[in-house]
Amino acid sequence: MRRDKQWQHRPDTTAQLLRMSEDTVKVRVGTFMKARHKRRGLSSTSPSLLKNIIPIVTGEWDGKPPGYGQIDTVVHCGDSLLGDLVFSVNYTDIATLWHGLAAQWNKGQKATLTSIKSIRKRLPFKILGLHPDTGSEFINWHIKGWCDQNNIKLTRSRPNHKNDNAYVEQKNGHVIRRFMGYTRLDTPKAVPVINEVYATLETYLNHFVPSRKCISKTRIGAKYKRIYDRAQTPYQRILAHPAITDERKEKLEFQHEGLNPLKLKQQIDRLITRIFKIQRQNGNQPPSGRS
Repeated sequence: MRRDKQWQHRPDTTAQLLRMSEDTVKVRVGTFMKARHKRRGLSSTSPSLLKNIIPIVTGEWDGKPPGYGQIDTVVHCGDSLLGDLVFSVNYTDIATLWHGLAAQWNKGQKATLTSIKSIRKRLPFKILGLHPDTGSEFINWHIKGWCDQNNIKLTRSRPNHKNDNAYVEQKNGHVIRRFMGYTRLDTPKAVPVINEVYATLETYLNHFVPSRKCISKTRIGAKYKRIYDRAQTPYQRILAHPAITDERKEKLEFQHEGLNPLKLKQQIDRLITRIFKIQRQNGNQPPSGRS
């Protein structure tokens, strides 16, 4: 921000800010933000017979290189799952916590595969494994055949066990619900703009928003004691990972040098405002039989 002459605060104010710890900053910033909606989202997941072929994985994530990720869909349904709706596809890499996001109209097999391909193009590494839940948008022969053709290992979590997909389930709330909320989006005209948001949001989150990973969990009586690593951005985790090539790291560093988090956040806010304007102008009323 100093480089781009966006930091206009006094030296004494800047000095006080720099003396604050990370935890204090989080507490202070948290008081500025209000939850848009306190209710929980609805679930649109249903199983498929193909789940008997795709192996279940409940853990086994330690030591996995970049490219093994968990994936899920989030429905933008408001209070009703009836009718055609916008869905978001959320990919979270397990080793680096790198985010991949895409929006689509409904959750058909072809639309979901198109979203996965879009995310794949923007990743700084190859996809080696995908781990969804038992939703029919992922557990189908269309996705299974594509994964087999591209040497991508397809696994799944157990039904009704969200902790099997803990990495991506956490990001559903911290990323998609935080920025897009729970508003019903039922116009296909919103999808291209949401994808514009996600392209910018990916850059913002991956380069500038740090997060911690749980490195150990010990049960003590009825409670668990968890130990976390130092908070790092996905960008920093990639630079530190030995499985990423130096050429790829240099490209990311070059990209990072030209980024400004404030400008990215302002662009995200403008696009989100545009999305809800499109929804108001073109959206449909929720069908009868609201849940």
